[in-house]
Amino acid sequence: MIRTARALPLLLLPVLLTACGTEKAATGDARDPAAATPRQSPPATLGRSEADARLRALGISPELVYVTDVPGFTLAQQSVGVNGDDGFSAAYWARDGAVLHLYAERGSAADCPEGHACLAPAKGQVVRVYGEKLGPGVLRRAAAAVHRPTPAELAALLPPAPTATAPVRRGDLPSYGDGAPDNHVGEGG
Repeated sequence: MIRTARALPLLLLPVLLTACGTEKAATGDARDPAAATPRQSPPATLGRSEADARLRALGISPELVYVTDVPGFTLAQQSVGVNGDDGFSAAYWARDGAVLHLYAERGSAADCPEGHACLAPAKGQVVRVYGEKLGPGVLRRAAAAVHRPTPAELAALLPPAPTATAPVRRGDLPSYGDGAPDNHVGEGG
């Protein structure tokens, strides 16, 4: 009887594990970041004030947002973020495993690291482009194609706007006092 009691959880484990989860697995190439997430069509364009507000919410200064366009490379949406205090960073990938990194920040192109292509699109701004596993001339083409994003490019660049949600009602918060959870355990506890 004791052996049966010990073995019962092991026998039920496969049943419990197969019942977990309600989402279906994504299909497609595991190396393809776009196939790993469901495609959502971004809005066609964003108003300048809305785009600026969303960038500032991410900690990015809108004037430091730059993009590039190189055939065969696709923006990795999850790579878009802040660089340093208020700069911008993004990565682009190619199917052959090559990666382009773009960083825009405050500074000067005079201190360009070796292996990077640096340009100064405006006074006090520097855009650095470098990569991994790049073919000949790709870095130069990527640097030459750096530009401020169009409204459509900016809409595709930014993550979806957060949606408002209702506050979560917690059952462990008392209706009196400072609202701290009641962690009283009683005697002997």
